[in-house]
Amino acid sequence: MHLFRLDASIRTEGSVSRALADTAEQAWLAEHPGGVVTRRDLGIQPLPGDAWTALAGAVVNPSAPAPAEARDLLDRLGQELLDADAFLFAVPMYNWNVPAQVKTWLDLILNHPQLGVHGDWPLRGKPAVLVLSRGGGYGPGTPKEGWDHATPYLRTILADVFGLDLHIAEAELTHAFWNPEMASLRGLAEESLKTGHEHAAEHGLRAAKLSAA
Repeated sequence: MHLFRLDASIRTEGSVSRALADTAEQAWLAEHPGGVVTRRDLGIQPLPGDAWTALAGAVVNPSAPAPAEARDLLDRLGQELLDADAFLFAVPMYNWNVPAQVKTWLDLILNHPQLGVHGDWPLRGKPAVLVLSRGGGYGPGTPKEGWDHATPYLRTILADVFGLDLHIAEAELTHAFWNPEMASLRGLAEESLKTGHEHAAEHGLRAAKLSAA
């Protein structure tokens, strides 16, 4: 069995999104101890932004084809998804939206002839786990309710465009662990983190069972 994992945090130590993804991955591997995990770490190795510009430009101007490097990159990115039986996406919220490196990756994937908006839905129905971390609180009644633009966008792309069977695990108020101005919220942050790991384990196990079905 084959799991594709994408990370996006620029932090390698202390990253909540990476920790939640580790929990989900461990649950998946417990069911598939010989399984293969393909990793794409956008936080450590972001993709070149000019690759999308070249590929998109070739669509509107066929007389100026994209360079081979951009086409080869798109082929590799697409094949990573096409080869997988299950998916794990770990995305922190930056500036109330997805990190720039995730947007670049998605823009490239949406140019892929099979995976993009005009493709034939090769990922439809495959299990996927999306783990999210947010530094503040954005739920109903909070001062910044509605400022979370990352979650609905990712749900739209991963579930509606790609057709993945998507389940979400999330942790909020993560800045409370280091920001003294949020010290009063640490209890809520700990509860949110605990629930996030519980859901990550549940969804990882679910993805493992469905990917083997």
